[in-house]
Amino acid sequence: MYFSKIKKFAKRLNKIIFSKYSLDRYSRRRRNISIMMILITVIPLTLMAIINSHQYQKNLKTEIVNPIHSTAIKASHSLELFLEERLSAIRFIASSFDFDTLSDTRTLNRIFRVLRKEFGGYVDLGLITSDGTQVNYAGPYDLLGKNYSEQHWFQVASVRGVYISNVFMGYRETPHIAMAVQHLTDSGKSWYLRATMNTEKFKNIIASMGLAASCDAFLINHKGILQTHSKYYGKVLEPCALSGIEKNITLQQVDEITDNSGRKIFIAATAFNHHDFTLVIVKPSSIALKSLYTLKNNMFFLYVSSVVLIILIILRLTGTLIKRIRQSDEKRELAFRELEHSQKLSSIGRLAAGVAHEINNPLAIIREKAGLMRDLFEYGKEDKTKFINATGSIINSVERCKKITHRLLGFARRIETSIEKLNLGEVLQDTLGFLEKEAQNRNIEVKCQFEDSLPQISSDQGQLQQVFLNLLTNAFAAVKDGGIISIKTWTKDTKTVGISIRDNGHGMTETVRQQIFEPFFTTKKGYGTGLGLSITYGIIKKLGGDISVESKEGKGTAFTVYLPITQEV
Repeated sequence: MYFSKIKKFAKRLNKIIFSKYSLDRYSRRRRNISIMMILITVIPLTLMAIINSHQYQKNLKTEIVNPIHSTAIKASHSLELFLEERLSAIRFIASSFDFDTLSDTRTLNRIFRVLRKEFGGYVDLGLITSDGTQVNYAGPYDLLGKNYSEQHWFQVASVRGVYISNVFMGYRETPHIAMAVQHLTDSGKSWYLRATMNTEKFKNIIASMGLAASCDAFLINHKGILQTHSKYYGKVLEPCALSGIEKNITLQQVDEITDNSGRKIFIAATAFNHHDFTLVIVKPSSIALKSLYTLKNNMFFLYVSSVVLIILIILRLTGTLIKRIRQSDEKRELAFRELEHSQKLSSIGRLAAGVAHEINNPLAIIREKAGLMRDLFEYGKEDKTKFINATGSIINSVERCKKITHRLLGFARRIETSIEKLNLGEVLQDTLGFLEKEAQNRNIEVKCQFEDSLPQISSDQGQLQQVFLNLLTNAFAAVKDGGIISIKTWTKDTKTVGISIRDNGHGMTETVRQQIFEPFFTTKKGYGTGLGLSITYGIIKKLGGDISVESKEGKGTAFTVYLPITQEV
């Protein structure tokens, strides 16, 4: 019952704790770490509480059951000794006096008075012949001459030589028992000495057990008839109202059952060895297990307090941990951006010569056309067509310079991730523009195989340009003059497109290939930073894609980039 409540409490607490957090990666990380730490701490605590509770309950029940069983055995032994003592007294009288002596009324009365004085509890004493006739009697009733030959006790005593009856009501309507012994003379004749006793001694022995007021103890016979009064289950000579009592009499053990009133009780039943009596002790479980219930309540309070304290500490620690992780990630992201920008500037430095050449050509055209226009004005040879053509050449050259400088500045500027719809072919062509002059100067053949039906993708143009420029720059560096670089795009599946940049350069060893994406690893001794491919790898991962490399020494290298068609912002 307690642990079902704990389970409900944990579910409610989890809902309260995490309902207010949006499921971003830090919230998910905090949730997962918190749940893991809570499980790691609470499960052992719960198992320990269950095991300790079970073990304590088992030991406590043993400590409760053993004393009850021991008390029942001792009390039943005392009652049986009492009966044997009284029966031995009757046997002694039968053995010490002959039939004629006991037939004397004065002698029998004197013996009866001695029995009552020394032993107590005797109600009467009678001498009975072998035919069942009571020939002498000492007691308060007129039973002289009564014949017992047809009664059950007389028949049992004739067979066994001794008899002790169940409790029955006498002439005074008070419960008492009868006991009889058979005496055989040397001549083979027999006679009987019979005495009755009240059951006050039974009550006194049961009272001396020192049971608590809420406990009960009583005697029953094999039929379940009460031989003494019970506090809760009936009066003397009534059937015992405790259901299942016959089972406990048979088992001779302490058992926990539910009585007719719905109370849980411990019941101990001990049958007498030689007589038809069974002592029954009843102890309410609420009293017997009071210390256990107190311990359970204390353990439950301690368990709940510990769990709540653990959860609060875990939430505090995970909150602090995730906060520091977030700060570290922000610092790492800032450092990555700095490295990314530095790598951009490094790429710009490598492209400076090509850009200067690109700009010099239109500037030379501008200078030539401007000189022509000046000559036309100086010599007065105004040729409108030539003037218009020169002006158009100047404008086109200026536009070309503007395009080159804007492309360079757009590549170099710092911008945040901006997701937009892009045509991969256009992005690759635009990036190739940076390396066009180098390809011409070195006679490098660039083969482009772009899929016509390639879908537009959602990604960041500036970062993709940096990725492709890094890969193409490495490819240009790997091939000799007159080499071949192949660029291919295709649709991998409904969610992914692929881009391959392959060269026929010197390739790389397997050791180099395995380390190619590690920061500061470079094969360009003297001028390489070792950050280009590391940053490229980081950008691709940040954009939700993947990158792989295949290379064989002396036969070239192929970088393959996979990008998602739809970018999660």
